[in-house]
Amino acid sequence: MPPSVGVVAILFALLAATCVAAAESGVPAAALRPPSVPLVACDPYFSIWCPADRLTDTWSVHWTGKVNALQSMIRIDGKPYRIMGPMPKDVPPMPQVGLEVLPTRTIYQFEADGVHVALTFMTAALPQDLEVLARPVTYLTWDVRATDGKSHAVSLHYDNSAELVVNTLEQQVVWSREKIEGLSVLRMGSKDQPVLAKHGDDLRIDWGYLYVAAPQDQATRCAVAPDKPAREGFAAGRTLPDRDDDRMPRPAQEDWPLAAFEFDLGKVDAKGASRWLMLAYDDVYSIQYLGTNLRPYWRRSGAEAPDLLKAAAKDYPALAAKCKAFDEELMADLAKAGGQKYARLCALAYRQCLAANKLAADPGGRPLLFPKENFSNGCIATVDVLYPQGPLFILMSPALTRAMLTPILDYAGSPRWKFPFAPHDLGQYPHANGQVYGGGERTEENQMPVEESGNMILLVAALAQAEGSADFAAKYWPVLERWAEYLKSKGLDPENQLCTDDFAGHLAHNVNLSAKAITALGAHVKLCEMLGKKNEAGAYRKTVQGFAGKWVEMADDGDHFRLAFDKPGTWSQKYNLVWDRLLGLGLFPAEVTRKEIAFYKKVQKPFGLPLDNRQDYTKLDWVVWTASLADSQADFEALVDPAYRFLSATPQRVPMTDWYWTTDARHKGFQARSVVGGVFIKMLYDKDTWKKWAGRAGK
Repeated sequence: MPPSVGVVAILFALLAATCVAAAESGVPAAALRPPSVPLVACDPYFSIWCPADRLTDTWSVHWTGKVNALQSMIRIDGKPYRIMGPMPKDVPPMPQVGLEVLPTRTIYQFEADGVHVALTFMTAALPQDLEVLARPVTYLTWDVRATDGKSHAVSLHYDNSAELVVNTLEQQVVWSREKIEGLSVLRMGSKDQPVLAKHGDDLRIDWGYLYVAAPQDQATRCAVAPDKPAREGFAAGRTLPDRDDDRMPRPAQEDWPLAAFEFDLGKVDAKGASRWLMLAYDDVYSIQYLGTNLRPYWRRSGAEAPDLLKAAAKDYPALAAKCKAFDEELMADLAKAGGQKYARLCALAYRQCLAANKLAADPGGRPLLFPKENFSNGCIATVDVLYPQGPLFILMSPALTRAMLTPILDYAGSPRWKFPFAPHDLGQYPHANGQVYGGGERTEENQMPVEESGNMILLVAALAQAEGSADFAAKYWPVLERWAEYLKSKGLDPENQLCTDDFAGHLAHNVNLSAKAITALGAHVKLCEMLGKKNEAGAYRKTVQGFAGKWVEMADDGDHFRLAFDKPGTWSQKYNLVWDRLLGLGLFPAEVTRKEIAFYKKVQKPFGLPLDNRQDYTKLDWVVWTASLADSQADFEALVDPAYRFLSATPQRVPMTDWYWTTDARHKGFQARSVVGGVFIKMLYDKDTWKKWAGRAGK
């Protein structure tokens, strides 16, 4: 062992011992400092984050980094404080004393002048109820109570800018006041309404309408007003104007028109008082799929924005209780599976993953789930995005898993797709009109044949295991069989081609890619058996068992397994091996993963295990998959803890990246991607937990 490697091993051993001692002494795990905090987490266009430690440090931003300003203030006995947003500058920030990110809620805590405020952002992404999960609604709740035994006069202010409804600030906006029984409602949108006109990555929505709504019996006043009069007026003790600003249309940046609400809580004592409102976005049409514009799922039966708002308002008390119970149960199961740090990582990943997907409905009302490949190339329904995000949906909802697989399987089974392997994508978000990556539908240039074919078979098999039925696979059997045959001929020793880690370039004889092909063929055997195809199962089983034996011999490099079959002295993460155990395939000897885990602990860096020996960068999702190969909790935590430290140490304040440098925690590329749903893979190892969550989800 080289001296440098030995030193690293010793340091990590000491660190592991320290962590174990801390756990045994009852010392809580270090708190997570999210690189960026989810506030509104609905879909790729309605996704707003706080890129700072404190909610008052800077403006909230769309996941792309462009400002989507949300602002809130409180007056306590006439004295104003900011609790969200950096303006007005002469209003001091209320000291922030707590922050917690949970699967469906982000909770900020503030205290000053004998008053405590909890500001909760709740997106009811409950997988057991697709109707609720599909609603593009985030609730903001202010819970205020006195802490000094006195009563205090309290008022609250909220506003958001028109930046939420445009792609660029020079675009003109319009607004109105809507009449919906029981609610005070303001509506904002772009003047031109270019519905589904653009496709690409670094874009914000500029069609449809934003709604801000609060119960009439809670809202003292609401209005659309310029920024300075609205905010400075509240700080000075004045109220919002009686009339909405009528200077429209005008650019979003001209006098910054705000949708503003004020709440007068009266005298607040230790019993406390609460106020809440809803932010909702009706995009009217969400996705263009093979030339057809699709409605958002919640609109599939003809619902309109007023129906959405009335239902969301009516359900608020019940959803608040359900989200709290969901968060508590899921966090407990996550901590049991991987520890407190793992649970916190998964909570942040849950919000991010769901916010990078859109649930639409086909013309018959069938749910179709489309992820956007955020800050990569903006592709839609990318198969090597479905694959890493898959564990979250496979755990939580067979219905959502079918919804994410169906668009690709339907496309691959159509006359348009002429190749014997699976496609890479369906287009560029929000246009799912056919593959655009590499050679598209034209050539095999820069395709990912083994990668995507293996991905799809593994995901379909995992769905079958979750449901206890291969009926979904049977619908697409000719397509799956074609892909299995391709893997049988090309998968053991892949040619010079791309894999999901395409940023690393083409690689021939890729050992990890071969492991994917082998486990996918094993998964195909499982599907054959579930469908009663005994002869096919037997033939494929003989082939795949032979492949697994050859893999062990060809990849062996002493104390680990190689990056490429023909490259001794190399190594890589073998994250694709997780499916051997998860699906009960029994293809590889247990010694394979034991040897790999022991080696990984020697070569990992301060902030995680590099993807392979070529570079010091890694992928967060694959680190957790690789850690899940470990037999012991200590080894799992030894590999996951450095990645957890990365999140608190990275200087780039963006929704968590999955591609970063393990030496200094710097962001390498990507952000806000749904692939982080892959960190839930550890939960699939406990069959009872998997059965519990998948079994209660909506069918």
